Amino acid sequence: MFSDPQKNLEQFGLAKGARVADLGSGAGHYVLAAARIVGGDGRVFAVDVLKDLLQKIKNEAARSHLVNVETLWGDVERLGGTRLPDASVDAALVCNTLFQLEEKKDFPLEVKRILKPGGRVLVVDWRESFGGMGPQPEHVVAAQAARSLFENAGFSLEKEISAGAHHYGFIFKRGV
Repeated sequence: MFSDPQKNLEQFGLAKGARVADLGSGAGHYVLAAARIVGGDGRVFAVDVLKDLLQKIKNEAARSHLVNVETLWGDVERLGGTRLPDASVDAALVCNTLFQLEEKKDFPLEVKRILKPGGRVLVVDWRESFGGMGPQPEHVVAAQAARSLFENAGFSLEKEISAGAHHYGFIFKRGV
């Protein structure tokens, strides 16, 4: 694997008992790792537009005895599209998602809407297209563009993380 969800989440510093939304959860690597970190008092919401991937996550969570995972079919590109209530999560995960979004402009606003004031978001995405792995070159969202996307929506950069040789990682904080 090019980017290790466990290592990235350790750098993010999720707390036990946290409520976390994984936006564009895909195969669920971050969902399952986050569910183990936040423990039984926490909750991880896997949000994706692909129902078959959500079913896979649900099955894997059950197999792993992770009862704190909830799957939600939703469109993260639309304001209100995640179907999560306003200010309902402590943290959001946006990992290998930006390059897949067609409509990026409303996405950080949806992240901001669901985050509690002072909530944090982990953004990890591809630096480049890598020999058939990862996104097509024209879909790569450069690190500076990702940073601008969130800063223009009122997030402040808390820190950069080391997300692997082919990925960048940022932690942003939502204003109060």
